[in-house]
Amino acid sequence: MKVWAHISDSLKTCGSCALVTVVDVDGSAPREEGARMVVRPDASFFGTIGGGTLELEIIRKAARLAGDNVALLDMQTVALGPDLGQCCGGRAKLSIEVLTANYAETAELLARHENSGQVFATSAELRDGCVGPRRLLEEPVTHPFSLFESTDKTEARIIERFGEARTPLALFGAGHVGKALVLALAPLPFSITWIDSRSDQFPGAVPANVTKVALDNPASALDDLPSGTFVLAVTHSHALDEEIMARALLLQRFGYCGVIGSKTKRARFIKRLKERGLNDLLITQMICPIGKTTIKSKHPAAIAAGIAVDLLERIEAGQVRETTSSGLAQNMTHGQ
Repeated sequence: MKVWAHISDSLKTCGSCALVTVVDVDGSAPREEGARMVVRPDASFFGTIGGGTLELEIIRKAARLAGDNVALLDMQTVALGPDLGQCCGGRAKLSIEVLTANYAETAELLARHENSGQVFATSAELRDGCVGPRRLLEEPVTHPFSLFESTDKTEARIIERFGEARTPLALFGAGHVGKALVLALAPLPFSITWIDSRSDQFPGAVPANVTKVALDNPASALDDLPSGTFVLAVTHSHALDEEIMARALLLQRFGYCGVIGSKTKRARFIKRLKERGLNDLLITQMICPIGKTTIKSKHPAAIAAGIAVDLLERIEAGQVRETTSSGLAQNMTHGQ
């Protein structure tokens, strides 16, 4: 969700709004740290902090505070069981920041920065219980929301991260599965380059996270893709799928190389890739079949759903490995 675009529009339309942020969670909670909502005085809202009773009560409170039209920052911790009667059993720390028309210029500037599609961070001082003008930070920020107070609590500031880190994904093929996959991935954290030689196969309108590229030689697009890109071949041609896989595997810099198919297609591709000179280690990096093989339906939307789930699992597994490695490195440092 583009937080600042909604804030800027809400300030122009309503004169005030509230930014709700999940600051921290402990145990089971409806959403993760960094989930956000923008709530208007009439209780209309954008985004979600997980639905259910927690979200309902926070919307009511945020709308009431926004309706008072007084800038402030309200922090609260909610025990989901004792406070709300929910079964999650966890705790969620939330911030509700009321922004008024005085913040419109800052909101518009941040909305323009947000449109770049990059993750960015801001810093702001807390004065008299409200947030001052935010300034952009150059250094990266780990947490979506951090509150820093002086030892005597006379001074404080917040540092926040906005925007969403998106995994670059090169999708080759604009057929039925390609179209279904673009729709399935539209609300998810991917930045998609959609490639096909047949420009007439692309729909006129595509989701905001999709860029259409028509090339006579689709496989040539691989040379310009950033490292870590997920490469996914679902074209109309097995020969083209093979060319894309061979080229992608040889480049040895992509986060995922997958091709639609069956176990039979995989066996044939392995044979042909070996004939091209690729070794076993490279070939084992090819994923075929793709998606969740437990889903037997051949409907394009079902195939796309299975692929989407598999990609998300791989991304989250990668994040866990990165976090675990980081923690190990820190422990070793402290041990010295």
